[in-house]
Amino acid sequence: MNRRSTLFVLLSAFFVCNVILAEFLGVKIFALGPSLGLAPLEFSLFGVAGTIDLTAGVLLWPVVFLLTDIINEYYGKQGVRFISLLTTALVVYAFGFAWLAIDLVPASWWPGVFAPQGVPDQQKAYAALFGQGLWAIGGSVVAFLTAQLLDISVFQWIKTRTQGRFLWARATGSTLISQAVDSFLVLYIMFVLGPQQWPLDRFFAVGTVNYGYKLLVAIAMTPLIYLAHHWIDCYLAADSVPDGDPSSKAL
Repeated sequence: MNRRSTLFVLLSAFFVCNVILAEFLGVKIFALGPSLGLAPLEFSLFGVAGTIDLTAGVLLWPVVFLLTDIINEYYGKQGVRFISLLTTALVVYAFGFAWLAIDLVPASWWPGVFAPQGVPDQQKAYAALFGQGLWAIGGSVVAFLTAQLLDISVFQWIKTRTQGRFLWARATGSTLISQAVDSFLVLYIMFVLGPQQWPLDRFFAVGTVNYGYKLLVAIAMTPLIYLAHHWIDCYLAADSVPDGDPSSKAL
């Protein structure tokens, strides 16, 4: 298998791993300020006040944004669309087995095994962590796939319009547009259409804060995109060097 094929497998595997981890880890909500050693970061938007609390999935989604752009850059629409559709199917598959595992009857001793650590019923904790509701799973899957397909199209549109120049423009521009859709769509499905029935002012306030975070991350990650682009160019260049060329050993 040549380096280009090997790279696609590695990027795809890492992409799938990050998305599935983000889906499961995202059940935890953390306070951004205290996590950074600061006082709680507060906001007030659309008449709604609160602190900046984010899902733990934000630790991984920036990596997903980066991988999306890299796969799009080197393997085009077909490559990144394929891995996005495959990942969506695997997320549903993973949640299906999570539900199956929850429904298994626990061993008689297992629910109380972590009681000394402050978890009186391990079975209930397990179900709460891994048994996300249909609204949460549906909203997350629909928002992810919609954002991915939009990101793919915008990335290629900017690349064509700029004739392959300005990597930062297509990488950052596609992420900013797609994540605007993702940030609001997932909240709308989960919390406006879902059982909690959020009022629109809360929906717009929380969505704006979440999107603002993603916007800052996307801009901050621009140097990483250039670094990854440079490394991959060097890695793939080895495929075009004759086997007998001593310089091939350096790559």
